Amino acid sequence: MTLLICLARKAGQEGLKVSVLSRLLGLTPPTVTQLVNSLEAKGMVQRQDDPSDRRVVRILLTEEGGKITRKAREHMDKTLNRLVEHLGVQESNQLADMLMKVHAFIEDNPPPDLDRLQMNGDEKFD
Repeated sequence: MTLLICLARKAGQEGLKVSVLSRLLGLTPPTVTQLVNSLEAKGMVQRQDDPSDRRVVRILLTEEGGKITRKAREHMDKTLNRLVEHLGVQESNQLADMLMKVHAFIEDNPPPDLDRLQMNGDEKFD
């Protein structure tokens, strides 16, 4: 679902390359390729050749993928509205402020490069 939402927000009519999707989602390109394969088999996304560079393939939402993404967005909006009603305005504002602080912290403290972590103790990295 996250990949579909990312495409809906960022892809426009030209679509996104797997490398761009992987960067936006914080996943490796092979992982994104597997997700795209699965979503393509379900008719949610399609691959399209880039007209200006035949080596590049772009990923686009299909009509069905767009429908599912809109439904998910509506569900998230309803859930967030119910949360605000449950918490009240003051606590909702506090929660939003705290989440912004968490986001800033994460931005300032990125995760390690997983490709450089030792896998079994035998590897030697700088």
